[in-house]
Amino acid sequence: MSRHALVTGAGSGIGRAIALALAADGHIVSLAGRRAEPLEAVREDILASGGQAQVCAGFDVADPEAVEQGIAAAIAAAGDIAVLVNCAGEAPSAPFEKTDLALWQRVMTTNLTGVFVVTQAALGSVRRAGNGRIVNVASTAGLTGYAYVSAYCASKHGVVGLTRALALELARTDVTVNAVCPGFTDTPLIDGALDTISEKTGRTREEARASLARTNPQGRLVTAQEVAHTVSWLVSEKASAITGQAVAVAGGEVLGG
Repeated sequence: MSRHALVTGAGSGIGRAIALALAADGHIVSLAGRRAEPLEAVREDILASGGQAQVCAGFDVADPEAVEQGIAAAIAAAGDIAVLVNCAGEAPSAPFEKTDLALWQRVMTTNLTGVFVVTQAALGSVRRAGNGRIVNVASTAGLTGYAYVSAYCASKHGVVGLTRALALELARTDVTVNAVCPGFTDTPLIDGALDTISEKTGRTREEARASLARTNPQGRLVTAQEVAHTVSWLVSEKASAITGQAVAVAGGEVLGG
């Protein structure tokens, strides 16, 4: 029997890779995000591969009403949500002294409060589904610090903390809650970082990419598919004893979690 998985931020990058991987594993995937066009493209890819997917557009994690409506529609279409993957996020960079309150609040709302809002709205359904799985896509920035992304680091540390707290609350149920913490990953999101580095340092994009790759002891960027494979394992029955963990997918950049 196919299980229903809902993935936020499913239109590109890591979210897209996770949606494709879960569909390949046999899940019915609800593709949640603000814009319909990229979600429809992912759905077409899934259908072309013989999978099942539906689009939940207008799903703004910063809007509790939109989240409630989106989750209700997803459940009505595909049944209770057995797997919830919180992947929506953003990563603007700025020196701390130039990080204004508007930027701080925007990042916190999207990256941390959004995880809270979506998880709280979906949790009843996840519990009803049985053997529920919640995976929050955090970052190595949730395990360590990086300069010039203070809001992002703080938000991802918050995601890891929320993951651990909820895992303990649900430990005596059949719901597990984990985080994956990718290092610098080769996705469209990294393009913005490359542009910023190039603009501020005068280095080429290739030089900027190489500098990010050097933070990984393996000397490369992580792939979105590698993150997706980790999520596939965490939501499987094989990982039923794994909960409250922050799994670094970073080539050894961060040891422990």
